[in-house]
Amino acid sequence: MKETVTIWHNPRCGKSRQTLELLRQNRVEPTIREYLKQPPSKAEIDGLIAMVGGDPAALIRDGEAEFKALGRKKAELTKADIAKAILAHPILLQRPVVVSGKRAAIGRPPEAVLPLLK
Repeated sequence: MKETVTIWHNPRCGKSRQTLELLRQNRVEPTIREYLKQPPSKAEIDGLIAMVGGDPAALIRDGEAEFKALGRKKAELTKADIAKAILAHPILLQRPVVVSGKRAAIGRPPEAVLPLLK
Protein backbone atom coordinates (compact mmCIF):
# COMPACT_ATOMS: atom_id res chain seq x y z
CA MET A 1 0.00 0.00 0.00
CA LYS A 2 1.33 3.43 -0.94
CA GLU A 3 1.87 6.01 1.76
CA THR A 4 -0.42 9.02 1.80
CA VAL A 5 1.45 12.16 0.82
CA THR A 6 0.30 15.46 2.30
CA ILE A 7 1.49 18.93 1.34
CA TRP A 8 1.14 21.74 3.86
CA HIS A 9 0.36 24.29 1.21
CA ASN A 10 -0.12 28.01 0.71
CA PRO A 11 -1.45 28.57 -2.82
CA ARG A 12 -0.14 32.16 -2.79
CA CYS A 13 3.46 30.91 -2.41
CA GLY A 14 5.46 30.21 -5.56
CA LYS A 15 7.64 27.50 -3.96
CA SER A 16 4.53 25.81 -2.62
CA ARG A 17 2.89 25.81 -6.07
CA GLN A 18 6.13 24.55 -7.68
CA THR A 19 6.39 21.73 -5.14
CA LEU A 20 2.77 20.70 -5.72
CA GLU A 21 3.41 20.65 -9.48
CA LEU A 22 6.59 18.58 -8.98
CA LEU A 23 4.65 16.02 -6.94
CA ARG A 24 2.05 15.78 -9.69
CA GLN A 25 4.76 15.40 -12.35
CA ASN A 26 5.95 12.40 -10.32
CA ARG A 27 2.44 10.89 -10.39
CA VAL A 28 1.68 11.78 -6.78
CA GLU A 29 -1.64 13.45 -6.04
CA PRO A 30 -1.15 14.65 -2.46
CA THR A 31 -3.69 15.55 0.15
CA ILE A 32 -3.55 19.35 0.21
CA ARG A 33 -3.62 20.98 3.63
CA GLU A 34 -4.04 24.75 3.32
CA TYR A 35 -2.63 25.45 6.76
CA LEU A 36 -3.73 29.09 6.80
CA LYS A 37 -7.37 27.91 6.43
CA GLN A 38 -6.90 24.82 8.61
CA PRO A 39 -4.21 25.76 11.15
CA PRO A 40 -2.16 22.92 12.60
CA SER A 41 -2.67 21.70 16.15
CA LYS A 42 0.17 21.64 18.65
CA ALA A 43 0.46 17.86 18.16
CA GLU A 44 0.69 18.31 14.38
CA ILE A 45 3.39 20.98 14.74
CA ASP A 46 5.35 18.79 17.15
CA GLY A 47 5.02 15.93 14.65
CA LEU A 48 6.32 18.07 11.78
CA ILE A 49 9.29 19.20 13.88
CA ALA A 50 10.14 15.57 14.66
CA MET A 51 9.65 14.31 11.10
CA VAL A 52 11.64 17.06 9.37
CA GLY A 53 14.59 16.40 11.69
CA GLY A 54 17.73 18.50 11.65
CA ASP A 55 17.41 22.07 12.85
CA PRO A 56 13.81 22.65 14.00
CA ALA A 57 14.26 26.37 13.29
CA ALA A 58 14.12 25.51 9.58
CA LEU A 59 10.35 25.14 10.04
CA ILE A 60 9.83 28.77 10.99
CA ARG A 61 9.72 31.75 8.64
CA ASP A 62 11.75 34.60 10.13
CA GLY A 63 10.93 37.23 7.50
CA GLU A 64 7.32 37.66 8.61
CA ALA A 65 6.17 40.60 10.77
CA GLU A 66 4.78 38.09 13.29
CA PHE A 67 8.27 36.66 13.75
CA LYS A 68 9.89 40.06 14.12
CA ALA A 69 7.31 40.88 16.82
CA LEU A 70 8.67 37.97 18.88
CA GLY A 71 11.91 39.95 19.30
CA ARG A 72 14.02 36.78 19.14
CA LYS A 73 16.57 35.27 16.80
CA LYS A 74 15.88 31.94 15.12
CA ALA A 75 18.98 30.41 16.71
CA GLU A 76 17.63 31.19 20.20
CA LEU A 77 14.38 29.27 19.73
CA THR A 78 13.76 25.88 21.31
CA LYS A 79 11.43 23.31 19.75
CA ALA A 80 8.76 24.43 22.26
CA ASP A 81 9.25 28.10 21.25
CA ILE A 82 8.91 27.19 17.58
CA ALA A 83 5.75 25.15 18.16
CA LYS A 84 4.22 27.91 20.28
CA ALA A 85 4.99 30.59 17.67
CA ILE A 86 3.56 28.55 14.77
CA LEU A 87 0.50 27.63 16.83
CA ALA A 88 -0.16 31.32 17.54
CA HIS A 89 0.73 32.47 14.00
CA PRO A 90 0.35 29.72 11.35
CA ILE A 91 1.81 32.12 8.73
CA LEU A 92 5.17 31.38 10.40
CA LEU A 93 5.17 27.75 9.21
CA GLN A 94 7.79 27.38 6.50
CA ARG A 95 6.17 26.31 3.27
CA PRO A 96 5.66 23.97 1.77
CA VAL A 97 6.14 20.94 3.98
CA VAL A 98 5.53 17.55 2.39
CA VAL A 99 4.79 14.57 4.61
CA SER A 100 4.98 10.93 3.53
CA GLY A 101 4.49 8.32 6.24
CA LYS A 102 6.76 9.21 9.15
CA ARG A 103 9.04 11.47 7.11
CA ALA A 104 8.74 15.09 6.05
CA ALA A 105 10.74 17.58 4.02
CA ILE A 106 10.58 21.30 3.37
CA GLY A 107 10.17 22.07 -0.33
CA ARG A 108 12.90 24.70 -0.51
CA PRO A 109 13.99 23.99 -3.17
CA PRO A 110 11.02 21.93 -4.40
CA GLU A 111 13.36 19.05 -5.35
CA ALA A 112 14.15 18.56 -1.64
CA VAL A 113 10.91 16.56 -1.32
CA LEU A 114 11.80 13.99 -4.00
CA PRO A 115 13.55 11.56 -1.58
CA LEU A 116 10.19 11.16 0.20
CA LEU A 117 8.72 9.63 -2.95
CA LYS A 118 11.17 6.70 -3.07
